[in-house]
Amino acid sequence: MRSKLLAVAIAAGLGVASFHVAADPAPAKKTHSTSQDSQAASKNAEIEALKAQLEALQAKVAELEQRTDAQSDINVSTGQNIEAVQKQVVATDAQVKKSSDKLSYKGVNITLGGFLAAETIYRSHSEGADIASSFSAIPYKNSSVGRTAETRFSARQSRISLLAQGDVSPDTHVAGYIEADFIGGAQTANSNESNSFNPRERNVYMTVDWDNPGLHLLAGQNWSLLTLNSKGITPRTELTPPQIDAQYLPGFTWARQTQIRLVKDFDKTWWLGISLENPQTTFGVSPNQAKAPVQPIYNMPAGSGFDSANTLSLNHIPDVVIKLAADPGYGHYELFALGRAFYNRYNTPGQGNSNHDVYGGGYGIGLVLPLVEKVLDFQFSGMQGRGIGRYGSAQMPDVTFRPNGSIAPIKENMLLAGLTLHATPDFDIYGFAGRERQTKEAFNYNGIALGLGNPLYSNAGCDIEGGSCVGQSKQIWQGTAGFWWKFYQGKFGRAQFGAQYSHTEREAFEGIGGAPKAKEDMFFTSFRYYPF
Repeated sequence: MRSKLLAVAIAAGLGVASFHVAADPAPAKKTHSTSQDSQAASKNAEIEALKAQLEALQAKVAELEQRTDAQSDINVSTGQNIEAVQKQVVATDAQVKKSSDKLSYKGVNITLGGFLAAETIYRSHSEGADIASSFSAIPYKNSSVGRTAETRFSARQSRISLLAQGDVSPDTHVAGYIEADFIGGAQTANSNESNSFNPRERNVYMTVDWDNPGLHLLAGQNWSLLTLNSKGITPRTELTPPQIDAQYLPGFTWARQTQIRLVKDFDKTWWLGISLENPQTTFGVSPNQAKAPVQPIYNMPAGSGFDSANTLSLNHIPDVVIKLAADPGYGHYELFALGRAFYNRYNTPGQGNSNHDVYGGGYGIGLVLPLVEKVLDFQFSGMQGRGIGRYGSAQMPDVTFRPNGSIAPIKENMLLAGLTLHATPDFDIYGFAGRERQTKEAFNYNGIALGLGNPLYSNAGCDIEGGSCVGQSKQIWQGTAGFWWKFYQGKFGRAQFGAQYSHTEREAFEGIGGAPKAKEDMFFTSFRYYPF
């Protein structure tokens, strides 16, 4: 900048000087020649005048340069200030928007959530089910009703939630969460006229988080600790498949039940958690159980606070789940173990009636991978063990009975894998496949077939309408595909439409007459509005 100004000034000065020199009239020639000394003096005076002009111009350049530098500093400072203000405006706007999503009462922030749903269900074989399918009850051909199709409309998956959060200190945070839908089915709820289905408890829990030690306590009903998370081991990050069917799909490992959970995070990268959870046992009872030599006591009629049409298993030790999770920077990874105790009472020869415990459980893995960042996601989960049936969507039995009345946990494995393509910010496409498979626990006593999957059970009438059929399930698998289209997203929430198709097969253990299969094709649609 300095050199440019100097060049401009010199050029201007030389131009001025030239003008003055050219403007001066040439001295008149005298008859007698001027002396050389006089000419030299004139030239020296002219040079001195030019030097003076140059010095004046240099001083002017220096002054202009100082002004330019000062103005440049002002511009830089002003630009920085403007940029800082713009960032502050953006941050403030985001904070205001975030705050506007919450209500505040006595220092507690309250966030509402949920959606309103209008959904349709078509099944190629009637199950008598609403929005949640009964995979283990898909009818064989011996069922007359199973030879008919069913169509239902439902709004029962509509959901409402409330999250209350407060900061006890910068290090300690407390929260409470409640979530409900309308899939509860009291005896008075039916589709005759008013369709008055009752609300159902999904999740109700409290949490306390301590930042410095990295400890997280949860107490109440929530997804079981063995349910796959998308990140860490924190509530409300559970990753369910994106289907419409409220029973998810076979192979998905989950439960929602009351628990006490403690989690330790290591720099939010590694997580280790343990959970004590409400126990319950499902039974695969032999059709010949009444003929068994020992009749065990394993359940009881529901009492106070329960629907009298149900029964409760005998349990006195909670289920225990331990999970290790990692978020190393790419993907999310999990390992977990489940411990269970099964409890019943029966007559032991020489000892009389007594209580007995049998132990079971299993282990599993889960992972979530962003194959293409923000475009294509992959998830996988699997579990294997004995006595784990109730933790799968197909709801296969946990245990059966030996001839002596003791409990025999059933060996099972379950797998689920799927891809979700985020084709655009408003359109998702997904495809999933899952399977649950059990191994037979068959026993014979004096020609009496007992246990699960006994080859002496009769399946001869499973394919004959009105025929006799035991048909205990060996394997249930499903393939499903669907999409979600968010046709509105804005300050008034989000509205979306989805459709899902699934093909499910229920395969029975081999018995007399073969191994029957039952197939189900289902199609779902869903309109949902998320106002919050």
